[in-house]
Amino acid sequence: MLLEEFDYEIPAGLIAQRPLKERDASRLMVLRREAKQWEDRRFRELPQILEPGDLLVFNNTKVFPARLLGRRRGVASQRLGKNNPAQRGFLTGETELMLTRQVSADVWEGLVHPGRKVRTGEVLVFGEGELEAEILGRGDFGLRRVRLQARARTIEEALDRLGHVPLPPYIRRSDEQVDRDTYQTVYAKVRGAVAAPTAGLHFTERIFTALKNRGVETCEVTLHVGLGTFQPVRVKHIEDHQMESERYEISESAAAIIHRALKARRRVIAVGTTTVRTLESVARENGGKIVPGGGETCLYVTPGFDFQIISGLLTNFHLPQSTLLMLVSAFAGKDFVLSAYRHAVEAGYRFYSYGDCMLIV
Repeated sequence: MLLEEFDYEIPAGLIAQRPLKERDASRLMVLRREAKQWEDRRFRELPQILEPGDLLVFNNTKVFPARLLGRRRGVASQRLGKNNPAQRGFLTGETELMLTRQVSADVWEGLVHPGRKVRTGEVLVFGEGELEAEILGRGDFGLRRVRLQARARTIEEALDRLGHVPLPPYIRRSDEQVDRDTYQTVYAKVRGAVAAPTAGLHFTERIFTALKNRGVETCEVTLHVGLGTFQPVRVKHIEDHQMESERYEISESAAAIIHRALKARRRVIAVGTTTVRTLESVARENGGKIVPGGGETCLYVTPGFDFQIISGLLTNFHLPQSTLLMLVSAFAGKDFVLSAYRHAVEAGYRFYSYGDCMLIV
């Protein structure tokens, strides 16, 4: 299939730049796959829309401050003028390191910008030398392997102090302190993601209480969102794209809960595309079963994919020509999904990470 088949037009004004004051105040579009119909609802109605016995599966990964602004050792920095809003807080001579995946205790993969001049063996310095990143190797499109070294702190403490919330580039503002809370699900537990599983941002304790009262079951898995989720597609034919691997973990209790739901033929509804990729990847490797354990997945879901686990999906609206939109199209049908997206644009839904969402059943 051609990449251009997954395109749509969206006015810039519909791209949410900030979250709503209340997480669960977002809008919800409900898509019925068999009937090829949709309806406009509110997210707070989700517990009533779902059926008793449904199982919601969440991704409990936790975002950490993965975006670092520093300089190449020996390169001075000067403050940019106020008339440079597009720089998002950059200094002249400044280098950005966006950590994407932890390889070992002190070795990471990350994107460097501008990366053309940063060579293997060079050192990037952050803060007043509190954290350094030695370039170990180069990859395509600015990807680097780096070794982090912290002074007088652990690496995690240095990242928490110096790092910025890794807001997506379509949010055209610098990150703020409040983003450390709002760009994080209320149930985040396992540190390791460089992007939030945004479908979960709408949930509140009030919603969880209503789900429990409704008889909707919940459980959690972990997939650390990395480059594999947000990497752009740069090929003409989508079959030629390669996904980067991401780490996942499924506990014994979660595997047992999912197994019971499947055995009882109850609906398993994934909260977010990362949850889909975790469940379906494990199922493909284990004869259609969910088993406990951890590993890495580079599962790429496109139209024609055989879903073995999920029968529903709660997800935000995704970028044109993205692997996330392809996954949603694989589950609900490309033409139906793109028609729903056009309706969302006409109806003024808010798009992307801090935007509204849809439930596909």
